[in-house]
Amino acid sequence: MALDPEQQPISSVSREVGKSDGEISAEREPLIKENHTPENYSVVAAILPFFFPALGGLLYGYEIGATSCATISLQSPSLSGISWYNLSSVDVGLVTSGSLYGALFGSIVAFTIADIIGRRKELILAALLYLVGALVTALTPTYSLLIIGRVTYGVSVGLAMHAAPMYIAETAPSPIRGQLVSLKEFFIVLGMVGGYGIGSLTVNIHSGWRYMYATSVPLAVIMGIGMWWLPASPRWLLLRVIQGKGNVENQRESAVKSLCRLRGPAFVDSAAEQVNEILAELTFVGEDKEVTFGELFQGKCLKALIIGGGLVLFQQITGQPSVLYYAPSILQTAGFSAAGDATRVSILLGLLKLIMTGVAVVVIDRLGRRPLLLSGVSGMVVSLFLLGSYYLFFSASPVVAVVALLLYVGCYQLSFGPIGWLMISEIFPLKLRGRGLSLAVLVNFGANALVTFAFSPLKELLGAGILFCGFGVICVLSLVFIFFIVPETKGLTLEEIEAKCL
Repeated sequence: MALDPEQQPISSVSREVGKSDGEISAEREPLIKENHTPENYSVVAAILPFFFPALGGLLYGYEIGATSCATISLQSPSLSGISWYNLSSVDVGLVTSGSLYGALFGSIVAFTIADIIGRRKELILAALLYLVGALVTALTPTYSLLIIGRVTYGVSVGLAMHAAPMYIAETAPSPIRGQLVSLKEFFIVLGMVGGYGIGSLTVNIHSGWRYMYATSVPLAVIMGIGMWWLPASPRWLLLRVIQGKGNVENQRESAVKSLCRLRGPAFVDSAAEQVNEILAELTFVGEDKEVTFGELFQGKCLKALIIGGGLVLFQQITGQPSVLYYAPSILQTAGFSAAGDATRVSILLGLLKLIMTGVAVVVIDRLGRRPLLLSGVSGMVVSLFLLGSYYLFFSASPVVAVVALLLYVGCYQLSFGPIGWLMISEIFPLKLRGRGLSLAVLVNFGANALVTFAFSPLKELLGAGILFCGFGVICVLSLVFIFFIVPETKGLTLEEIEAKCL
C-alpha cells in the first residue's frame, strides 16, 4: 500500500512508539530507558568524522597563538615589510579583536542557517571562509584589507565553533562521545601551541606575520575537502524526515548510509534498525514539532538554554583571559628568565593546557561531566583567591602566585575548558540544537569580549588583588549553578539526555 510521503515519518514512527494522541504512556517509557540496540562501531571509522570538524577548532586556536606574535612582527620598522607599521594601540587592538567581532557575527549567521543547510555544509562554508580570511590577511597590501581578512576569518570561527561540536556529538558513538567532543578542545589548545611555535620561529624574519597567517591556508583546504567527503549528520537528516521536509525515503536511506560510513563495517547489519529507533525516540520526545522563536524561551528549551548558556557564560567570566594576561609578569617575579619572552611563556602555559586537556579527554567518559566540573571549578576558586591574596598580602612570596597560576590553568582545562563545549553540544534538543547552540556560542564570544575590554578599567579601579578575588566569588556562584542546575549526561544517548535531563 502506498503511503503519503509527507505523512510517512510520523505515522510509521507513531506505530513504533504507540503514539496516537500526543500523550506519553507508561507503555512507551521503556523506549528511552532500556530498548536500545547496542552501539556497534569501529574506533577507526570514528576518527575522520571527528578529525575534519576538529580542524575548525585547531584553526581557531592557531589564530589566537599566531596573532599574539603577528602583532609584534607587524609593528617592526625593519621586519614588517610594510610602510604602515606605525600602528596605534587602537589599530593593534582591532587586529587582535577583529576575529572576535567576526565570530560574534558568525554565531548570529549560524542561528539563521544552521538547521536549513545542516552541520556538514556549515562546516564546508566555515572552511571556505577560513581559506579566504587567511589569504586576504597574509597577502594584504593595506591595513584596511588586513582588518577585513581578520573579520572574515572570525566569521568562520563563529560558524566552526557552532557546527563542529554539533556534528561530532551527533555522529559519535555514545560510549566515546564525551571523549571526542572534549578532544576538540584539545585541538583548540594544540592550535594555540602551534600558533605560538610558528610565531616564535617567524617573528624575526622579514614579513614574518604573513607566513604566520598563511600557515592556515593548507589546513583550511584539508578541512574543506574532508567535510565535503564526510556524510551529513544522520540525526539532522532524520529531523528533516519527521518534520516532513524533503523526500522521506531518500532522507531515510541517506541516514542509513551515513550511519554505516560513520560506524564502520561492524554497524552495517544494524544501521536500518538504529535509524528506526532514533526516529521513534525523536518523535517520542516531540521533535516532530518545529520550535518557534518564542518557544526557545519556554519549557525544556528554556532549561537547555539556561544550562548551556550558563556554562559558557561562567566559562568566560571566571577570569581566564585576565589570569593568562598576568601570566608573564607572575612568572617574571618568580625569577623565570623565560618570562622576559612572552612567546615562550605562552608556549609553556599552552603545553600545560594541552596536558591537562588530554587528562580530561581520557577520564571524562569514565568519571562523568559533573564530577570534573565540580572538582575543577573548586580548584579554580582556591587558585583565584590565592592569586588575589598574592597581590594583596603576599607580594614578597612569588611562589604563591606561580602555584596559583598553574593550579588555575590546570583546573580550568579539566573543567570549563572542554566540558563547556561538550555540554552545549549534548544538552539542546535536536529541533533546537542549531539555534540554541548558536545562542550559546554568541554568549561565549560576547562574554569573552566583555571580560577582555572591561579588564583594564576594572584593574585600575579595584586593583589586581580585589579583581582576582572577585573572579573567585564568581567561581563560587558557578559551583552553585553546576551543583543545582547542570545534569550528568555520561553514557546517555542524545535522545535520552532530552528525555531525562530536560
